[in-house]
Amino acid sequence: MSDSIEDIRNIGIVAHIDAGKTTTTERVLFYTGESHRMGSVDEGTTKTDFDPDEAERGITIYSAAVTCHWLDKTINIIDTPGHVDFTAEVERSLRVLDGGVMVFSAVEGVEAQSETVWRQADRYAVPRVCFINKMDRIGAGFERTFDEIRERLSANPVALQIPIGAGSPPDPAAFSGIIDLVEMQALYFDQQSQGAEITKAEIPSEQQETAKEWRQKLLEAIAVLDDEAMQTYLETDDIPIEKIHEILRAATIGLQLQPTFCGSALDFVGVQPLLDSVVRYLPSPIDRPPIEGMHPNPKKRGETNEVRRPTADDPLCALVFKVQADQHGDLFFVRIYSGVLKSGSRVLNARTAKKELVSQIWKVQADNRNKIDDASAGDIVGIVGLKDVVTSDTLCDQQHPLLLEEIAFPETVISMAVEPESNADRKKLADTLARLSRQDPTFTAKSNEETGQTIISGMGELHLEVLRDRMERDFNLKVRVHKPRVSYRETIRKSVVAKGVFSRQSAGVSQFAGVELEIEPLDGEEPIELVNKLKPDALPRELMAHLEQAVLDEVRGGGIVGYPLTKVRLTLKDVDYKVNETTDVAIQAAAAEAVRNALDEAGVVLLEPVMQLEVVTPDEFLGNVQADLNSRRAIIVSSENRGQLAAIQAEVPLSQMFGYSTHVRSISQGRASYAMEPLKYMEAPPRVLEEMMG
Repeated sequence: MSDSIEDIRNIGIVAHIDAGKTTTTERVLFYTGESHRMGSVDEGTTKTDFDPDEAERGITIYSAAVTCHWLDKTINIIDTPGHVDFTAEVERSLRVLDGGVMVFSAVEGVEAQSETVWRQADRYAVPRVCFINKMDRIGAGFERTFDEIRERLSANPVALQIPIGAGSPPDPAAFSGIIDLVEMQALYFDQQSQGAEITKAEIPSEQQETAKEWRQKLLEAIAVLDDEAMQTYLETDDIPIEKIHEILRAATIGLQLQPTFCGSALDFVGVQPLLDSVVRYLPSPIDRPPIEGMHPNPKKRGETNEVRRPTADDPLCALVFKVQADQHGDLFFVRIYSGVLKSGSRVLNARTAKKELVSQIWKVQADNRNKIDDASAGDIVGIVGLKDVVTSDTLCDQQHPLLLEEIAFPETVISMAVEPESNADRKKLADTLARLSRQDPTFTAKSNEETGQTIISGMGELHLEVLRDRMERDFNLKVRVHKPRVSYRETIRKSVVAKGVFSRQSAGVSQFAGVELEIEPLDGEEPIELVNKLKPDALPRELMAHLEQAVLDEVRGGGIVGYPLTKVRLTLKDVDYKVNETTDVAIQAAAAEAVRNALDEAGVVLLEPVMQLEVVTPDEFLGNVQADLNSRRAIIVSSENRGQLAAIQAEVPLSQMFGYSTHVRSISQGRASYAMEPLKYMEAPPRVLEEMMG
């Protein structure tokens, strides 16, 4: 725990997949002395990708927290995933962080997930610095990537460094170092010491003019933000270095610009200056606005939100942003916004209004932990002992309750059916799915009573594949997965009157009943409506109850194809009753026949679930996306421009959307995203019904 809140930096390292986030984090931990050997993503030996799935796939799946120290500051770092399927990990991390390091590949530039995480950071007003990585790769382009950051992200990057060369040997113009535009000197990183030794030198003569041009842009960008600096710049054509740092810090925290750096984390170039920038330009918790919330009891809420300042003197307020499975119980990650959290204390869960015991507090270092007695405002720690707590819950002082705004997670976009390999494991499957749902807000599991399947939903095929692997590895539960059935409905084409008769003799005993009813389409809210127009004395009371129940049971059992009936009104019109012959069995059988005859004559209509869909895509892929939606029987309702993006609103049958998650990425080079939710039921094309009827 840091001595002073001013000396804390809570930052996240975020980017598109394969831009180099985890490698950058490994270098940071090495240079700050937190690790003595740099891990490798390719070898699966990185400190933050410690999960077996991460090591095997070579990608980050779970956000990992680590702490290091640089220039007498404590830096809490969260290394986040880059794959779109795990965007929830980025969402919850940015919600609790004070600053971000956005990593871009100098080869690929601004990629799909770069846009997504940038928009997430905008939503939470997170100040950030940019690091253009992989300058050592063939095809690397600093200026091209820099321009893309400005144009595609509507950002205001300000270069504080430019590269010396680009690409790799034997190219004579290969990347060899960086030019510091503030100090106006060249920096070279010694490969033998893995970049630990940095040599400062004169800027190469062939790059001096380029460096002057870029420094001019830097001075112009910051002079307009400060009257004193503008006056100095106009008089001397320069601004003092300390003043440059001061303006850059204020402008970064104020979201006016993003200081931009370059290097190659893999080749040990540029990481220490990036660390300097985190300390210099990104905010401490005290530089951020006080956290706002409301009283959990609606009756006690005032007209304005209550505020908690980032100080140990204010009442405790902390947000649970992640739940992680642990051998001895779940580990809850919390960001403390105000007050002090003590081990062994009782806190209030503002959502449930229940008290929770904080058994232990841990300082988490990737997969290692150190137990601590207390934590204060600005800290990010793990807690053990909480019971009825989920992601987004607020923990607060019992005498000063406060409810913070929940973290908004995207809707799940893909589903599949899952079942245990043996019936004996059904209870275990239900328990496992419940536990996974608690840990992952973008994973849901529910039983479909109509199809008898357990449906799991997530953010993509990789997301569900990883969760399936976890079931087998962590919970020793083998499962089979299937594509889920679409839950169709049936209704009728026209109104008809039909009759059902039951007449049977057995062992000299006669049973008889006749039922006449009308069936008609219904426009109301109720799926099924039953109207009884029989005379009160048409049937004994107990048989009347059997008749009504038999009609309802028959229609609820499904229509001609076997799917539930909806939008149907049934009216009982007449009944044939004979004393001593009309029994409950006879009346039930006659009612069932009357319903079946009515459905046969009324003509079945198959209804399919229709989803409300929004696809957000860069303009250049709009045609591809629209053509694909048309092939899926979608009705495009509207299309609008959002900056350089196009947002398409459409209605599309659910049956046409399986596999869409993967397909829409392939036709948009991975840059389109979409959200989908149930809208209504509409008549399915005749061929769908014909296929079902065989």
